[in-house]
Amino acid sequence: MMKNKAYINEIFESIQGEGPYIGVNQLFVRFSSCNLKCKYCDTDFKTNSREYSVSELQDIINTSKNIHSVSLTGGEPLLNVDFLKELLPKVNKRIYLETNGTLYENLSEIVDLVDIVSTDIKLPSATGNKNTFKEHQKFIDIAVNHKKEIFLKVVFDENITRYEINQFINIAKKYNLVIVLQPKTDKNKLSVNSEFINKIYYKLISQYENVRLIPQVHKFLNVK
Repeated sequence: MMKNKAYINEIFESIQGEGPYIGVNQLFVRFSSCNLKCKYCDTDFKTNSREYSVSELQDIINTSKNIHSVSLTGGEPLLNVDFLKELLPKVNKRIYLETNGTLYENLSEIVDLVDIVSTDIKLPSATGNKNTFKEHQKFIDIAVNHKKEIFLKVVFDENITRYEINQFINIAKKYNLVIVLQPKTDKNKLSVNSEFINKIYYKLISQYENVRLIPQVHKFLNVK
């Protein structure tokens, strides 16, 4: 039996502040809980989280107006794969999945129900987590093989390593995917100095041209 409820931290309308879709208006659905614990995570999962039924969320999404798409974010929305399998066929908006790109088996269950896949490549040097490049590769293989629009987002700080750079460039090269290079922020300020940011950016584009340097714009605009 499918799970018909999911814990959601917040639902709000705002502009997308990260990646190639910066500036589009979206309805954000922020799911609670995550399978990873990244050092830079800025989501408070303990405040305001409550259960929503499929019908409740369906009504909110389908009655929203003037939005480009619905951002399923978190946390990690793919932890709620049974809920999403029931929900997504019932909504009438484009689905923009923001994911840490590790739960490839869960993705395979709903990949045909989403339109855009924003995939975080989690660097051990920035997150404090274990190496997940193998999981990322399997995840991206599934999305691309199902002809999904997909791009890679890489949050980095001054601890980024040459090994990590080579790993995510190789993943991107396989399918000519856009890499969004995102300097880590701390309380609405860049935690990496401009000189180092430029150094890493130009190192990347010397190896792979399809790279964009984009910080978290919504934080500088002081919007949610």
